[in-house]
Amino acid sequence: MIGESVHRLEDPPLLRGDARFVADISFPNEAHLRVVRSEVACGEIVDIDVSEALRADGVVGVWTGEDLAAVPPIDFRQIGYDELLPYRQTVLARGSVRYVGEPVAIVVAEDAYMAEDIAELVIVDIEPLDLAPVEAMVLEGEYGLVDQAFCEAHHVLDLELTVGRHSGIPMETRGLIARPDPETGRLELHGASKVPHYTCAAISTMLNLDPHTVVGRECAVGGGFGIRGELYPEDVLVAWAALQLNRPVKWIEDRREHLIAANHSRDQRHRVRAAVDQDGFITAVDDEFWYDQGAYVRTHGATVPSLTAAMLPGPYAFPAYRSRGHIVLSNKTPAGTYRAPGRFEATFVCERVVEAAARAAGLDPVSVRRRNLIWPEAMPFDRQLSVLGTSVVLDSGDYPRILDRLIDHIEFEQLETDLARRRSEGEQVGLGIGMFVEKSGLGPFDDVEITVRDDGSVEVVTGAASVGQGIETVIAQICADDLDMDYRNIEVVHGQTDRISRGMGAFASRVTVMTGSATRFATDAVKDVARDLAANMLEASVEDLEYRAGAIGVRGQPDRSLTLAEVGSASGGELRAKASFTTDHMTYPYGAHAVVVVVDPHTGQVEIERYVVAYDVGRAINPMLIEGQIQGGAAQGIGGALLEDFLYDGVGQPLVTSFMDYLMPTASETPAVEVLLSEDAPSPSNPLGVKGAGEGGTNACGAALATAIEQAIGRPGAVTDLPVTPSMIKALMKAAPAGG
Repeated sequence: MIGESVHRLEDPPLLRGDARFVADISFPNEAHLRVVRSEVACGEIVDIDVSEALRADGVVGVWTGEDLAAVPPIDFRQIGYDELLPYRQTVLARGSVRYVGEPVAIVVAEDAYMAEDIAELVIVDIEPLDLAPVEAMVLEGEYGLVDQAFCEAHHVLDLELTVGRHSGIPMETRGLIARPDPETGRLELHGASKVPHYTCAAISTMLNLDPHTVVGRECAVGGGFGIRGELYPEDVLVAWAALQLNRPVKWIEDRREHLIAANHSRDQRHRVRAAVDQDGFITAVDDEFWYDQGAYVRTHGATVPSLTAAMLPGPYAFPAYRSRGHIVLSNKTPAGTYRAPGRFEATFVCERVVEAAARAAGLDPVSVRRRNLIWPEAMPFDRQLSVLGTSVVLDSGDYPRILDRLIDHIEFEQLETDLARRRSEGEQVGLGIGMFVEKSGLGPFDDVEITVRDDGSVEVVTGAASVGQGIETVIAQICADDLDMDYRNIEVVHGQTDRISRGMGAFASRVTVMTGSATRFATDAVKDVARDLAANMLEASVEDLEYRAGAIGVRGQPDRSLTLAEVGSASGGELRAKASFTTDHMTYPYGAHAVVVVVDPHTGQVEIERYVVAYDVGRAINPMLIEGQIQGGAAQGIGGALLEDFLYDGVGQPLVTSFMDYLMPTASETPAVEVLLSEDAPSPSNPLGVKGAGEGGTNACGAALATAIEQAIGRPGAVTDLPVTPSMIKALMKAAPAGG
């Protein structure tokens, strides 16, 4: 089953309309919550008048920050530093507000429409203040002789680069139902969460509850992309209100709320220097960057800037490297992770440096890339940097080969000749290439429990979660491969916190590596248990037994065997086993993008004529699902590179509050993506050899498109900012050619 492009188990209920999203779920006596939000970006709260709202028909309750003063701020899930503790967010604002969209009060009513109307009766008096940016902390990392490299450099490059503010916009907005269960005394949380065990534990801590009484119930999810599933103020507010009222409380976010209140991402400004020798070899990179975290530091802590700093060198050897990252608090919506967090930005910067190095040395960029790559014989390659609690050790890879595969596939020399001819005929057309290294398989553990039922079907229970990535299919394939059975007879249970005692959820492209490896260990454990039990039943020694076609049999005697279900039934119950997979290091998939664009000289509009992604995942469990992940990731990367940008005015008011303003790629802007899937470098760090596949389609989009646009308009080195909008392109075409 491993390596087969079988159909997804998740799809039939989605296609039939049977899948239940949080908005589809309701309970008797359910009340509805609405959040009253600040319309001021920075100010002191003078008064919140709830008197009229409390008199409204249908109102159940109205609360402000003073009512929830005992609830602590939301803590960090990843990479929290003491310097960031003062910037955590309370669930409702108290005393002051720091961004438009910050929750200042909640209204609960008998239905959602009443709640929305009543929320408008809450009068919030805020005295506006000047915007108040503050630098929270600086992250530093370094290896090699940076200063010496610059002293000895043949060329010294200086670049200033920015990546705009954008975010994942899933089809389904956020939502949650909190339901107190009077029979069990538990509080059930129904909704989509990429980290259900963490979410339940954090809410129980914040609300001073027994952790065993808060239970997560994951339902269908309409997209994750990093932005959804973290612990937001609204999640705690829904749970708190349900406990106060002792009845189910439901909250479904509208699209405007999502655009101004759910985590933004990116928004980095880099000042990078590079030392280059006469042959185009980059001897040192010195990068200083400023990351706009927004108004508060949420659960991700310093994850995004840490990933930028640690992953910026990508696939290149860079003998010396220094990074200095400033985490800046502003009066914008708080920021968090979004598909390829920190790496979309870092790859843009790194590839801009490589292109500039090629121009400085008078060489073609492909040869400069090849000259700077880490070669396979150097693997595993210790970056002498760390992130997410683990050192960055590139586990395996053949970076020159993936570049060669891409170059061969696009017939690079002929393509360059054709594009040059088209430019000579007046077309503005260009080719861009970008290479990258991703990270995946974040530990430290994943658990799996397997049960063989009486009918021979198998249940796999895991502490992972679904974000639409195909977890049920992939885990079923791994289980079926080892147990030699039909993957459709395997049910994968996830996101139900009372079914398994601990779980890490789904983030950082970790599920196939971590949950998949735990599944492989658990299937081995099932077979071991079955052999021990079957030995007495078959009157044979364990050494004489073998596993074959879903049964335990005596070696050399095909008529003496018992199925797993028969072994479990004869032993007095279902056959069960559990296993864990632990690791201290991540895996590092890698790849390269190539894109051909045509620029309209009159409008500055970019048309993508061809898009190719070459990607090595170590070992592909389901190639079709990986291709889908890459294609979807490329669409999001294209959006961030060409269209999407959260803009604010001078007083912190968001200028993007609907799809009239926030431009996203449609079918017209999204090309067919050619995927070159590679399995050249299986990871030695897990039993399956797999690496994650969720973020490679996004990573190098900005880098490749920037180069393609420059070539198309004849302005090498001109693109320094993402997104590259039509107005920006027209301005670049009017400007003098960049020297680079």
